[in-house]
Amino acid sequence: MSSLAASDQRTVPATAKVIQPAWVRTAHWINALAMILMIMSGWQIYNASPLFDFLEFSTSITLGGWLGGALLWHFAAMWLLMVNGLVYLALGFATGRFRRKLLPITPSGVISDAKAALTFRLSHDDLSKYNYVQKLLYAGIIAVGVVIVLSGLSIWKPVQLQYLTALFGGYDVARYVHFVCMSAIVAFLVIHVALALLVPRSLRAMIIGR
Repeated sequence: MSSLAASDQRTVPATAKVIQPAWVRTAHWINALAMILMIMSGWQIYNASPLFDFLEFSTSITLGGWLGGALLWHFAAMWLLMVNGLVYLALGFATGRFRRKLLPITPSGVISDAKAALTFRLSHDDLSKYNYVQKLLYAGIIAVGVVIVLSGLSIWKPVQLQYLTALFGGYDVARYVHFVCMSAIVAFLVIHVALALLVPRSLRAMIIGR
């Protein structure tokens, strides 16, 4: 059972401490920018060849204006995301941050913390420690990020990277995988921002080190 669950106290330490080191915050915001650019330009690319008859994205939330423009934005953001993502992963593994922050993840811990969160009994006394739900979501979104890059590459270069494309079941399947991963990232961003807005200002100050 998680030590963060089933706590009725909502105390905040008197002395604020920096929860995220500078390199994590920098990589976080660069990734967020790259993802937003890729999502908006990706929606414009999607509109040029929709996967679903019932779904088309409004031009007010797309980027690029037309297919060619959207592709230019998408590829530019892709390189930003790939380079920044590789740096983030390398530092995360090299510093041991992923091991300390994201492990272990156990089914019982996830269930316990999920129940505590749904009943508003999940403690936030120590923001330097992730609860099991956070561990699962953060580890999951990293995995989704890797898959969306690989599926994107297989769509971009299906002939040159034919073996990669084949791993996804072919070009058409890779497009669906790419779309599902995009949807997961959008859902994560929405939930992440919503939770950040719900956290009291004193706790946000601790998170960003102000």
